[in-house]
Parts: sequence; C-alpha cells; structure tokens
Amino acid sequence: MFRHLQSLDEGSVAFRRQREAIVERSLPIADHIARRFRNRGEPLDDLVQAARVGLVNAVNRFDVDNGAEFLSFAVPTMMGEVRRHFRDHGWAVKVPRRLKDLQRQLVQARGELSQRLGRAPTASEIADHLDIDHELVVEAVIAGSSYSTRSTDVQAGPDEEYRPFGETLGDVDPNLDTVIDVESVRPISRPCRTANGPS
Repeated sequence: MFRHLQSLDEGSVAFRRQREAIVERSLPIADHIARRFRNRGEPLDDLVQAARVGLVNAVNRFDVDNGAEFLSFAVPTMMGEVRRHFRDHGWAVKVPRRLKDLQRQLVQARGELSQRLGRAPTASEIADHLDIDHELVVEAVIAGSSYSTRSTDVQAGPDEEYRPFGETLGDVDPNLDTVIDVESVRPISRPCRTANGPS
C-alpha cells in the first residue's frame, strides 16, 4: 500500500484516497494502543483521538525505502502521541514541561537508589545520581504532587463525623490589620545620646 502511495502524485485525489485507506486499515492498532492507557484519569475518547493523530503523523512521515516495517515505526509514534497527551492534559495544575519530563527519571532513580541504599534516597542523592542540580530535583518532587488534586469538599476522615477537608484549612486572621495599625503608629525607639556618644 505504501509502495502504491509512493507512485502517486502527492496532492492528487488518488494519493489522498490511498493514504486514507492506509489510515483506515491501521485504525484498530491505534485504538488498541489507546485502550492500553485507559483508566489513568483521561477519557478514552481523548486517548483514541491522540493515538489516531499519531497514526496519521506516522503515515505521513513513513519512508518505505528505509527498509523498516511500518508497524515498528507507527507504534512508537502513536504511543508517543498518547504520552504527550498525558503530559500536556493529565496534570491537575499547570507545571513546566521540563519538570513533567523529569518525573520518569525521578521514579527510576528512586527505585535504583532504594535498592542500592536499602532506604529512600534523599534529594541530594537523586541529584548526584542523575547529575542534575539539587534544586531541580526538589522542584520536580513538588511538581509531582500536582498531577492530581483533592476536592476541599471531601470528608477529612473515613465517616460523616469528620468535617470536609476545606474546613480544616487555616484562614486569614481578621486581627492582622489591627496588628499592622498598632505597629504603624508605635513610636520608633531611638538610643539615648550622651556626651560620649550613644549609650
């Protein structure tokens, strides 16, 4: 099918039909890849769409003359598109891309270091292992907690006796303004001066 596509004039009706036939024939593979990622917090329809975008990209970029099989090129392309969807849309809070991309390395480094050390590694040990800055590891760990959020309306405990989580959070103290007012009008204490200088 790709050999026939290659023989057609790009932009012609026949070329578009052949390309559509290749995509249509490969749709079950894209749908299968999308289903592998279901139940991870993203709607299946969105995952199917991402995988199909990856399929179209693979069909458009595949070079039949390089000797590789189409599936060996298309499957990683589709999986990459689904993973990109998770990276861009799966986080509850907007996080810089470099910190998202670092998450997989952190997980792998934690696993390796935990086995080697027999305990959880520190941020400095992870930074040394990955040969990156300690501050970047700390930022990435904090960012990792932004993947999912918890509603403040959820009960803080296992039964109805517990208040909603939001009611356990602190609030602005209404007396802060009073403290600022008092401190603003308080006289500034100056050191006593003597003939010999400040005492």
